[in-house]
Amino acid sequence: MDWSPSESSCSSSCVKLYLCSNPEDSVVERRALRESVFPKLREQCRNTLGVDVRLIDPFESSDPSRWPDEYTRQQLIKECRESSVGPFLLALVGHQYGTASLPAQVEVSEFQLLLQEGQQAGVSTQELERVYQREENTIPPSYCLRPPHRDTCCAQAEVNEEEESKMKAKEEELRKVFQTTVSLCVHNGRMTPERAHSYYRSALDADLQFALDKRPRRRRCLVYVHKVVNAEGEREKREMDLQLQPQSEAATSDLKTAPTDGQLLSELCDIFLPGLITSRRLLVYTFTTECDCRHGYTTARRRGYAKSLCQQVYSDLLGLIDSLNMSDAREEVQLGDALAREQGEQEELCDTLSRLYGVTRPEEQEIRAYVEQSGQHCPLVVTGGPCAGKTVLLAHCAQQMKSWLPDSDPVVIPYFCNLQQVLSPKHLLSSLCYQIASRYHSDSSPKQGPSFYLGSDPDDLSCITNPRDYKSNCSPASVLYSHHERTTREHVSDSNLNLTTIQFPDCRGPHSDIMKPDISLSELKERLSSLLSLLPSPKQPLVLILDGLDQIESNFICSQIIESLPSPLLPGVKLIFTISSSRTHVLQAIKLRYPQCSPPHCVSEGSEKESGYVCVQLGLADRKECVKMLASLLTSSGRRVTSGQQALVNRALTSCCLTLYARLLHVHTSLWYSDSDVTESSLPEGVHASISALLDHLEQKHGSSIVARAVSYLTLSRTGLTEAELADLLSNDDEVLSEYVQQGESPSSTMRVPQIDVERLLLDLRGFLIRRKSVGSCVLVWVSRHFKLVVARRYLGTHEARREIHSEMADYFSGQWGCGNAKPLLVNQKSEPNKDAVQTKIYIDRQPSSQPFVFTSLSKDAGQVNLRKVLEFPYHLQQSGRWEELECGLLMSLGFHQAMVRAGLLGDLVTMLEGDQESSQFQFLRERLLLASTLKSSACLLQHTPLQLPTVMESSLFPYLEVFPELEGYVKEIRQERGKRGGGLGVALCPAPSSVPPIQRLKCDAETKDVSVAEAAGTECGIVAGIMDDGSVWIWKGPGCGVVKVSLSCEQKELKFAGVKCSGRFMLLSTQCSKLFLWDVTDPEMFLQVKDPLETEFGQKLSQKTTSKIEGFVGCQRKLFMWWKDESFVSVLNISSETLTHFQCQSSVTCLVCSSNGFYMYCGEEKGTVSIFDTDSSRLLGSCTNSNHNAVTLIIICEDKREMACVDRTGNVTVWDVATKTQPPRLVKERFIGGKSNNVINTDNSKEIEMLLVCQSHQVTLWDTYDWEMWDQFLAPKGRAFTQAVLSQDGHLFLALLDTCALVLVWKVSTGECVLSLEANKQPHALLKMASDVICVARDGCLTVWDSEMIGAAGTSPKVGCGVKEVMVEKTGEWFYTSDGSEAVWRWSLETGFPHANFLHDGPVEKLCLSPNNIHLVTLSAGEIYIWLMETGQNTMRISGTRATDILITPNNNFGVSITNRGLSRVWKMANGTIVCSIHLYLSNAKVSPESTFLIGCRHGDLIAASLWSGSISKRFSCVESSENVVAFDTLSEHPDFVVVMAASGAVYTWKVAEETVCRHFHLPYTFQCQPQDFQMSSNGNYALLSTDNGAIKLLDLSQVRLCSFKAEGPVIKACLDETGCFAAYISLEKTCTCDLLARPILTVVQLTDGERVGSVGLSKKPLTLVVCKQQRVFVGFEDGSVGVYAVSDVTLNLEELVRCRENLNDELKQCPFDRAPFSWLPLATPNITWP
Repeated sequence: MDWSPSESSCSSSCVKLYLCSNPEDSVVERRALRESVFPKLREQCRNTLGVDVRLIDPFESSDPSRWPDEYTRQQLIKECRESSVGPFLLALVGHQYGTASLPAQVEVSEFQLLLQEGQQAGVSTQELERVYQREENTIPPSYCLRPPHRDTCCAQAEVNEEEESKMKAKEEELRKVFQTTVSLCVHNGRMTPERAHSYYRSALDADLQFALDKRPRRRRCLVYVHKVVNAEGEREKREMDLQLQPQSEAATSDLKTAPTDGQLLSELCDIFLPGLITSRRLLVYTFTTECDCRHGYTTARRRGYAKSLCQQVYSDLLGLIDSLNMSDAREEVQLGDALAREQGEQEELCDTLSRLYGVTRPEEQEIRAYVEQSGQHCPLVVTGGPCAGKTVLLAHCAQQMKSWLPDSDPVVIPYFCNLQQVLSPKHLLSSLCYQIASRYHSDSSPKQGPSFYLGSDPDDLSCITNPRDYKSNCSPASVLYSHHERTTREHVSDSNLNLTTIQFPDCRGPHSDIMKPDISLSELKERLSSLLSLLPSPKQPLVLILDGLDQIESNFICSQIIESLPSPLLPGVKLIFTISSSRTHVLQAIKLRYPQCSPPHCVSEGSEKESGYVCVQLGLADRKECVKMLASLLTSSGRRVTSGQQALVNRALTSCCLTLYARLLHVHTSLWYSDSDVTESSLPEGVHASISALLDHLEQKHGSSIVARAVSYLTLSRTGLTEAELADLLSNDDEVLSEYVQQGESPSSTMRVPQIDVERLLLDLRGFLIRRKSVGSCVLVWVSRHFKLVVARRYLGTHEARREIHSEMADYFSGQWGCGNAKPLLVNQKSEPNKDAVQTKIYIDRQPSSQPFVFTSLSKDAGQVNLRKVLEFPYHLQQSGRWEELECGLLMSLGFHQAMVRAGLLGDLVTMLEGDQESSQFQFLRERLLLASTLKSSACLLQHTPLQLPTVMESSLFPYLEVFPELEGYVKEIRQERGKRGGGLGVALCPAPSSVPPIQRLKCDAETKDVSVAEAAGTECGIVAGIMDDGSVWIWKGPGCGVVKVSLSCEQKELKFAGVKCSGRFMLLSTQCSKLFLWDVTDPEMFLQVKDPLETEFGQKLSQKTTSKIEGFVGCQRKLFMWWKDESFVSVLNISSETLTHFQCQSSVTCLVCSSNGFYMYCGEEKGTVSIFDTDSSRLLGSCTNSNHNAVTLIIICEDKREMACVDRTGNVTVWDVATKTQPPRLVKERFIGGKSNNVINTDNSKEIEMLLVCQSHQVTLWDTYDWEMWDQFLAPKGRAFTQAVLSQDGHLFLALLDTCALVLVWKVSTGECVLSLEANKQPHALLKMASDVICVARDGCLTVWDSEMIGAAGTSPKVGCGVKEVMVEKTGEWFYTSDGSEAVWRWSLETGFPHANFLHDGPVEKLCLSPNNIHLVTLSAGEIYIWLMETGQNTMRISGTRATDILITPNNNFGVSITNRGLSRVWKMANGTIVCSIHLYLSNAKVSPESTFLIGCRHGDLIAASLWSGSISKRFSCVESSENVVAFDTLSEHPDFVVVMAASGAVYTWKVAEETVCRHFHLPYTFQCQPQDFQMSSNGNYALLSTDNGAIKLLDLSQVRLCSFKAEGPVIKACLDETGCFAAYISLEKTCTCDLLARPILTVVQLTDGERVGSVGLSKKPLTLVVCKQQRVFVGFEDGSVGVYAVSDVTLNLEELVRCRENLNDELKQCPFDRAPFSWLPLATPNITWP
């Protein structure tokens, strides 16, 4: 099978160059190109263009015996020409023509002519007749050169120099005989000169003639001609003259027609090549080197030419490759939808496989009959044995179906399951849904698609948009298929797999839904059924072909896929399977899925009528057809067999008549000579034996190590290998490379397996490898899975062998040995000439391709994803057992996540993170679940803007780094990546979360809708079971696992369950037929049916009720203590002996508890009594009753104190002394909660923290169980009622459910404040508290799992009591202060991220101000001024009588200014509070001048400056002429003399206050009018923020006198400039994706110079304050009292330094949040200064 475009639909992604040269005259130049030019060129093209570059040098080996013959070289040139995506030929023409090669074969007539002419002229032809033998198996019959003269690939046995020189002399003698006889033929007119020329041509000339003659006009070839003047020095000329002995006159006369090498070289350089420059657009460069006539062409000159040649070749090739626009073919192919990419791959593979259809099969008509049939509701199953050709037949039929249905327009969707290494039902259904929707849409309306109803809700209309409606410069598939008639849909010609511009106008559309990472299998089933019911029609039927379903290793997954398909088939839908005849379980599953289907009688007679499907049995191919195919294959390769050999072939095909076997026979028979002694044993029997024989032949020809390793790599790859990858892997392989190291010699520091050896091996394998597209690259895969089976048995028989190959591939795709990293190799070296070789480790650079996750690009945000690494690397890490590297180095790596998200593989990434396979080998399951949960919660945003991943992950993970310190490395990667990009917005302090992301969210795929949970329970080890009201039961085994449905049968009937209870490690399931099943979750998964506990040993029923519901049980010491609702007895089951004991109580049992040793049982009863039993003797020891006779709901035994505490149904507590079992219990305490007496809903007792929670509908009560005192009570919100409550792990929080509320609310115990709301999505049914998790079971059976420590970290995150109204930052940026309108000002440490102290006041704080020298904090509260020392927290002064509304501090730190609008504003000394002066006028928006001399503010439209020394009004700015008001102004700290003034009309002034001079600069247009509330100035006066109206940031650039406007994505609510004038920060309300119902606040930072966005981050709650400090940190205060700090990382903030500081404070940070409470600094009790 050929790989050319005419035979393969897979377009190449590689530039493959054939290096054409004279091997004897280009050794230095070729080595320089291979070692210095092409490694660099390869990396450059991979990084910038996404293509690989390979150089094939046929003469790379120094051993001429390894050089390929002319036929092989022509095959390689043809391969390069047809598969290279760019240039394919690089020719080096030197000053030597080269010697002619001996022809490999000569036609019989021509050979006899040569013999005749030679013999007549007296030329001896005996040697010629000896080495050439007649061969009848060639077409036409020829004389062929036999070994040892024939070129071979494998190394010959070592020969000494004398033998080698003899062989060369014989070859030269034969060459002279040929040239002499050819010249005689030409001289006598028996041969044309053109034909004779082929015998004189060198390898260089022959290759150039073949490559360039009659080729298309396209610049794909580069030729470098090097002419050397005076190449031979004087000494060399003398030696040549001596060697040229005078010949006889007759010989001279005979040879005069033979051209010399000089003539042939001149003809090549001066005639042939120049003639192609214009006609073929050939690029020819000519270099001339003039040498000294004495020394000739020296080594130094050759090296100089080689160096300049390398520079020229690199430049020319780079320009030529770049000019071909090959990057368009792969431009951002990975940023789009992976499903669209898979669709293209499936269609191309189908086209490729259809070309293998070489024998017409009669079963094709049976398939056609099924497709043409109308009213068919059952699938077609094509069965057959191994290698029968099922896949090829179906691929061929898929291409023919359009011609079969001329009156309709069928949509044919083939799906080859073996394309996916691990196929899941969700992936298959997602792909089918996508392909069906896109194919119908593209076929019906290429430009604008119709709307289809696809949902279950009739009001939810979704629009199917065209996923391929986008512009691209990529070569369409129609070009690739131009040599063949297309039979598939026309839309395929628009497929280029460029998925970056797919846009869905509605996120609820079909494509976005099926790409959701958390979509359930039941949702996909509904979507597929909806598509099949709406889209197919008689005019446009749908044909689905599922091939290879039976090859899926997991029978469960295979059955799941079949069960997911719609049954029965809808009208207009055809479904075809290919199933091996031996896979009976798959056939049975299809029968069960389609029981109602019966085939109509009009189906083809040859098909079997099985119940459930139509069966077409594919048998052996017709022998005559196989013989014809074999003869055709032999003819195409220029071979045939003799009649005797044909008889052997016929017998072989009779025994095994398979098309694959016929193709293998072609390889074997093409090696036969006409005189070969072949017998029946010469042909292997069967496919597997033939494959083994092929491998034997390849090992003999190419070498065992290279063949074994190459086929092993191809076999164990996940999706196939590109040719470049295979060459790299072989070069990295020590076993292979050591074969190329000369024994006892030291190899070069850079070394690879010669590319020519790899290419020749692939040429011999090309009939059994196919090219297919895989994530944009052309990979090689076996044509049949049986090659994998034979290779695995032959070379990979042990686990260690497979693991070694996988590990080598993992190393390669990791890039470990790329970028110049040398790999060690053990070689045998001689330390001294006369000593034996010793094994030495040397380091060799194998020059493999680098393997970054994302290739570098000129754009800092762009770059192509290395999709090959993304697919292969994780797979080989897993298969090689490198679990730690897989988990920590890959699954928890930012680089891998970025690549997966940008490749459209977000869903696959989530699946990998959540996967529980080999979970015992993984250590960080919870960390991975958190990463997966974060990705799922932001899936919509990331699918639209994948470059937002680092920001999303950093802000989401930051609050939980103390809980999961292993994720610090992930966050560190984010910051390092941001640093490499040169900028971004990072999180320095994360605000307190308002919610906690679940680590897992699980959906229960119920078979019927509207099914709700009846009961749920969980064991102590975290296993949860749920009973649905339809009697089904599901079980969840813990984080990382899925929900599993459990089915139990009794008497061939499936049981329906009624309830579930848990105690310790036991789970007890009760059925609707009163059966009980016990499961010990620590033992194997076996359910033990419990003997009926209600039945006595005499067969009598203890209960008179027909059915009794079990109320609960306790498991203790292999005993089960069970009690029933409204029953007064307890049954005790001994699990070991299966004996039952019954205990009778006074009234109905309501609760039960056992002692730790199981000797005593305490039963709480309906009438308030507790009965104590001895379980060994079954004796009642005593009882006690509470005073109000309320039912006991909880009993707590404190064995240390020998006390028993009982909680009754109203929440009251009684404590009893039970030390003496012989005496009745003695009452110790009785505690009443008072108030309403609602019944207790649930309780939660935490022994570790000695706390009991009692939940009632109206309140939650907390008890201290150490001394049984009430701790606190929490009332339910008004109009709401509690339905359940549980304590957090450490007892600082409690979680509660409220009626009609879908949230789980979290309260802080110390304050009674609701601090968190956890989203459960659906109405909760129950909360289950496990050892490490809190689980919410929704009413529909969905599970939401939160990590308990994450809840604790979020619930105790630092925040103040109310919304942050003001933020002030110290000049150092290390401390900042917040006020929230309460009596406190909080001092925060950025280093720790926690409030360090609070400054208390006697009233609400209205204003606060910091002195520039960071010494004083001045606050204003209730008209009084407080002056604090920041460092000590001491309130040094408290001034009353100020009537101030605002306070300021002068820049020199000496004075304070209190401003009032109802009296005198005062200037006072900071040191002692004495008044300096008073200002009589009220100035609004007042500011102190930078030199601390004036107070400047507005009054009645004028700008006034009041002296801070005298208080007098000394300066005034007034727009008298225009009678307009001043609307805004600002001082400039870097230009202290000037004030920028904005007038109402838009005029811009500068006012020099000291000199009272005014300069009007310009007038702002109406659209840029200044808004006073937004106006700000940078300290250097370069930028002014004018307004934030209409979602735009409008700026005045005074440095360049220009107006700027930055458009935001939504309305701007806050904006701020940084002091330096470099950045602007703003908060806007944006919808980050179309599924957002409400806009969310987004913080964005932009550069003022060019408006480029530095970064943005989503804010999870409402911001109230925005401040940018001098260190270019952005502080955001939120309504819940928390503060977020964000840093522009490319300026001054060193985030790594901040992280190190926090690591140094690790012990402090890990304290309990309540142990690190901030200091409280109290104010002076009374004012110590009073102003008049």
